[in-house]
Amino acid sequence: MASKQSQIRPKITLESTAGTGFRYVTTKNRRSTPDRLVIRKYDPVVRAHVDFKETR
Repeated sequence: MASKQSQIRPKITLESTAGTGFRYVTTKNRRSTPDRLVIRKYDPVVRAHVDFKETR
């Protein structure tokens, strides 16, 4: 059952587009978002909200 769970909601890494190297780790639903994810989150290095893109 764990393998089926990991196929539907895999762990992904979100990396800051500000170039700081800061990352978040989260899960995503492949069925609802098959493309690469882009989320606006807080980057504590630059102390601002920036876009975070999914890395593979």
